[in-house]
Amino acid sequence: IGEGRLNNKGIALGITDSRFIMGSMGYVVGEKVSMITEFATKNKLPLVIISGSGGGARMYEGIISLMQMAKTSAALARHHEAGLLYISILTNPTMAGVLASFASLGDVIIAEPKALIGFTGPRVIEQTIRQKLPEGFQRSEFLLGHGLIDMVVNRKNMKDTVSQLIDYMG
Repeated sequence: IGEGRLNNKGIALGITDSRFIMGSMGYVVGEKVSMITEFATKNKLPLVIISGSGGGARMYEGIISLMQMAKTSAALARHHEAGLLYISILTNPTMAGVLASFASLGDVIIAEPKALIGFTGPRVIEQTIRQKLPEGFQRSEFLLGHGLIDMVVNRKNMKDTVSQLIDYMG
């Protein structure tokens, strides 16, 4: 998490990383997402969170891990009530508790092309409902067509797209 500048515009930034325990949300991740959100609200900054999270809540941390979903969501509600912009960027994969909390609450939700996005994976869903899922189910393009996300943007165009959104909406 941190404060920075994007094309001369101040922003607050948070990033999860799937290379560490698949970017799952535990106590520290939830606290940091809440901290950067509260910082953005206090300093009247647009918030950008990039989710590279393939995992859910870290169950071995117990209930404190699950509580982070509510804590991050509440901090984002206060940011929204202050009339501030939150842009959520979903990378491949963005799943489970991260998606069920802060990643799905953006004023604008952007996903990278072909990113896997969902609460649980397609295999688990197919085994549960005993049906074959539609082609591309849970991929960003499918979810764009069904209204879960707002844009699909290539990573090379992300900086300019986010900057334009801040100009327009911030």
